[in-house]
Amino acid sequence: MVEIEVVKADKKNNKLTLIIKKTNPAFVNALRRAIIESVPTMAIEDVELRKNNSVLYDEVIAHRLGLLPLTTDLGSYNVPSKCKCNGEGCASCQVKLTLESEGPGIVTASEIKSKDPKIKPVFAETPIVKLLKGQKLEVEATAVLGTGKEHSKWSPGHVWYKNRQVLKIGNVKDPHKVADACPPGVFEVKNGKLIVNEDKLLITDLAGLAEEASNGEITMEKSDDFVMFIESFGQLDCKEILEQAAKSLDEDLEEFEKLLK
Repeated sequence: MVEIEVVKADKKNNKLTLIIKKTNPAFVNALRRAIIESVPTMAIEDVELRKNNSVLYDEVIAHRLGLLPLTTDLGSYNVPSKCKCNGEGCASCQVKLTLESEGPGIVTASEIKSKDPKIKPVFAETPIVKLLKGQKLEVEATAVLGTGKEHSKWSPGHVWYKNRQVLKIGNVKDPHKVADACPPGVFEVKNGKLIVNEDKLLITDLAGLAEEASNGEITMEKSDDFVMFIESFGQLDCKEILEQAAKSLDEDLEEFEKLLK
């Protein structure tokens, strides 16, 4: 049975650090891929520019709008291919957004108006285009649910993992030398002894520095546990991303089992 331990949940910065035990690289990598490719989020898919006399071409502005992370309400919307409208477009699978601005000034994501207050740009101060005096921008856009396997704009975040490092510390003759040779915060010296900051060690790759600086008194081994880091782009929180990825994996395995029969 796979075990997952939450080491650090930073809700302010949308980051999550996990330790995954009793598993193998194949499972951890499958989970990583599911997070990147299979978790649905909301993003702008269709853009109608009704007026644009800015310096940027219509295609450039449409591209910028498409890459804006939007807050996502998975309980209220369906992926178009699984919607009752069969992907034709309805209130259950898409939401309309509008943008009207006149220069001079920088148009930001905060000026986008959504028909659903739950669906809005994650980062309100994201610049879209600079308008000079007399220049105008009028846009109507349609946002839909999608997944990262279709386009990276639907990917919910960045995720990576590594084997957990395990240090064995022997009789270190010069602990200050080791602490200074390694990345800041990993080691500290107290009463002449070398103390390891386990939280820092989780996110740092020592790459042999400790062994070299200690003349072999410190050895590093890679355990069977894995450390996974998830950074959300803001559409969903990290916990929801992880839950949706696990759900997607279950669905894929069920479908695979049916195909085998």
